[in-house]
Amino acid sequence: MGHLYQRGSVWWIQFYQDGQRVRMTSESDDKDVAKQLLKEHEARVTLKQPLVVKSARVTYDELRKDLVDHYQATNDRDLEEAGWRLKHLDRAFRGARASRIDGATITRYIVQRQQEEIVSPKKKHRRHPANGTINREVGVLLRMLRLGLEHGKVARLPIVHKPKEAAARSGFFEPDAYAAVRAHLPADLQVAVTLAYTFGWRILDEVLSLETRQLDLTAGTIRLDPGSTKNDDGRVVYLTPELTAMLTAHVERVQALSRALERVIPWLFPHFAKPHRGAQRRDFRRAWRTACKRAGYAGMLRHDFRRTAARNMVNRGIPERVAMTITGHRTRAMFDRYNIVSPGDLQEAARKLAEPASATMPATAGQVRPIRAKRKVAAARG
Repeated sequence: MGHLYQRGSVWWIQFYQDGQRVRMTSESDDKDVAKQLLKEHEARVTLKQPLVVKSARVTYDELRKDLVDHYQATNDRDLEEAGWRLKHLDRAFRGARASRIDGATITRYIVQRQQEEIVSPKKKHRRHPANGTINREVGVLLRMLRLGLEHGKVARLPIVHKPKEAAARSGFFEPDAYAAVRAHLPADLQVAVTLAYTFGWRILDEVLSLETRQLDLTAGTIRLDPGSTKNDDGRVVYLTPELTAMLTAHVERVQALSRALERVIPWLFPHFAKPHRGAQRRDFRRAWRTACKRAGYAGMLRHDFRRTAARNMVNRGIPERVAMTITGHRTRAMFDRYNIVSPGDLQEAARKLAEPASATMPATAGQVRPIRAKRKVAAARG
């Protein structure tokens, strides 16, 4: 049977496990908090679950180190991306005891982050962090605590109610908009966006990172190496006639640049102009914004090509499993999120619904009447 006692103003709990006396601080001067903690640990003893006596001394910093070590060992998260999340968590929790990071503490963190102001580099406008950004940070914190639970350093996981995120972006390119924007880009970037538009590949991580060795014009293929994609899967796709022609001309431009610089250029998309001539092109943000503005489609994102490609493949009757292999979507749920239905799709559905039923019947059903008619003529002749 357990009981409570005080040391100064702090309540402690005492109970027995396997004949051994266990003492633990509640870290609170509220007796009800100590009572609840005692009940939880007595229940653990009854269920023969492990106790976490050490949790009172474990800090956020120790759990953070364990998490970073875990990411390095398993390679299941990009450390740079995790660092962005941890930077904000560090400001709020560095030095804090892990046992005090509960649901109420995390809720206060969420509210504080929502009220923060982010100033753009050019100081033209201020904005608040998106709920999606905050949820990713809270997710890292919960992963940290869950790992602590696995290591026996945390007694329990807090219950957290995350803020509702904004609806996922649903932008995509209609053919006219795509053609208009592409026309305002330089020749090499026209090739890059055509690859993204056709196959739904990510511009920065997958298209611009391509090397000439990954292109086989003789076989008509282009491939992404395993480990170079977001899900680490390699991909091989066959080029369309348009892309074959564009890439043939583009490779000739890269080879001409290589001869002019008198060195080998491995990148499929190098810089053609100074000051970075010959170096790998890693982005083209300014050129993209300018092209969209001149074409009359300001605000379009390059990531919209992924939704566009998924939608185009489905509308052209390509099996979804094949389309997912091309775009690199592992799950059907994520692919469905990218397969956007446009107003034009809905108008086409209404047009088909307005047609007479006979006009939309399958061809096999329409062949029944002519066959019956032939049988009647044959019977009359007999």
